[in-house]
Amino acid sequence: MSVRVLLRLLYLAGFLLPAWLAPARAALVVYPQPEVNDHAWRFRQAEYYPIRLLEEALRRSGQPYQLRPAPMKMTQSRVALELQSGRGIDVMWTMTTRERERDMRPVRIPIYKGLIGWRLLLVRTADLPRFAAVRQRGDLAALTALQGHDWPDTAILRANGLHVNTSAYYRSMFPMLANGRADYFPRSIIEIWNEAEANRSAKLVVEPTLLLRYPAAFYFFVKKGNAALARDIAAGLNTMLADGSFDRLFHQYYDPVLKLAKLPGRRVIDLANPVLPTETALQRKELWLGVPSP
Repeated sequence: MSVRVLLRLLYLAGFLLPAWLAPARAALVVYPQPEVNDHAWRFRQAEYYPIRLLEEALRRSGQPYQLRPAPMKMTQSRVALELQSGRGIDVMWTMTTRERERDMRPVRIPIYKGLIGWRLLLVRTADLPRFAAVRQRGDLAALTALQGHDWPDTAILRANGLHVNTSAYYRSMFPMLANGRADYFPRSIIEIWNEAEANRSAKLVVEPTLLLRYPAAFYFFVKKGNAALARDIAAGLNTMLADGSFDRLFHQYYDPVLKLAKLPGRRVIDLANPVLPTETALQRKELWLGVPSP
């Protein structure tokens, strides 16, 4: 029996599939390890919220993907450069700015429903009475905030007349605050509780009376030319929004921190965000979480 005849018989028997029926090879998508010292990442990487969300979105996209973390941690600015150049990073999640949307391709669905712009203050325990007296933005102008040198929040705070000291290294910021090189460290409501717990021995605590708030969106970004990956992430996220699984996952992770924050009892200081792109879908109410009224 000739090889051609044998292959034909195997094909007819179902052992061989035509190319268009063969399972597609999963495309590898490399994402950055988060810079933050997050317990959920250290101990249960698969349960880290952005990865869970990305994995679920890609699964619903209808295309096969395999997710893998980068082998080393990098700063935000380094990750963005690696993604833009196509050198080993395929997707990142970060706060959007006009510059970032110029250099990378955003998926304009805010993964934290705007919570990244709700800022509580990490302060020294001894300074709690100072912050209890703060009533408006001008009262903060006499104090010094702490932020990362490449974070959009630095530009936002400075544009609102607030003084900011910066550091290039996330881990160094907590000793800087503890040692008096800044008075407060604004952190999003989703980040601050783990950080306060990790730095309890340095006598850093979450200030209980204030909320800084500005419109902000944390997006998945891909390389400018990678329209297919952006399309598939967007398709998956929109499917999750439609079937309710996006909100269920979000609330599973962040209802506990919203409860801890006791938002209705806080004084809200609203800030402008001059780096927010005009394309931000603020009109899509289902994408955002409203601040409870005092």
